[in-house]
Amino acid sequence: MSEAVQTLEGWYALHDFRMIDWNAWHAATPQERKHATEELNTFLSEWQQIENDKLGSTAVYSIVGQKADFVFMQLRETLEELNDLENAFNKSSFAAFTIPVYSYVSIVELSSYLAKPGVDPSEDPEIQARLKPTLPKAKHICFYPMNKRREGNDNWYMLPADDRKTMMRSHGMIGRTYAGKVKQIITGSVGLDDWEWGVTLFSDDPLHFKKLVYEMRFDEVSARFGEFGDFYVGNLLTPEKFTKLITV
Repeated sequence: MSEAVQTLEGWYALHDFRMIDWNAWHAATPQERKHATEELNTFLSEWQQIENDKLGSTAVYSIVGQKADFVFMQLRETLEELNDLENAFNKSSFAAFTIPVYSYVSIVELSSYLAKPGVDPSEDPEIQARLKPTLPKAKHICFYPMNKRREGNDNWYMLPADDRKTMMRSHGMIGRTYAGKVKQIITGSVGLDDWEWGVTLFSDDPLHFKKLVYEMRFDEVSARFGEFGDFYVGNLLTPEKFTKLITV
């Protein structure tokens, strides 16, 4: 049996993708739309306060294309907190005008492939900040789930630990060339959702998403072992922009 890599875990994550039921929204009375919008803004304010208190973080983005209209990315200390906020929102009048189209449950993860020798992770403020991050409010977001292949000679999980470590360090060097351009948050989802990892990228220039993912495709870790799900790309939604989005 090949040695399993040890991981460090932080906050739990929920990506909640929804469409707006525009027919129902148009059919609603102005008073109903006003009440629903006020409820939405109350949730956004509450989530911002949680972020201010360092008890979690929230990112809100519109989604370009037909897969969804917007996404809430939520980070919280426990799975129960994620479930509570999801249920609370589902009971709101604004949620009645939305259609859930996709969700992803995972947990912020750091791999020991990249660990610093001799450093206690629980005492390293840099590691703790990465495990419990404040989500960037960059102009654009890109999310996709992924697996490591388990087929024939391209079975990641049958490789010796040292080989995997060497390849992951090389893979990580590509990401470092985009430091300051792209912020990446990796969330582990083995046993939590259908894929093994979720990758969320933030950048002020969406072209960096294309460049980074394309360059990584040529690295052995992706070229031989990477399997990818659907990509979701979008634009930052401030409370003001969200109100503008749903104004009819």
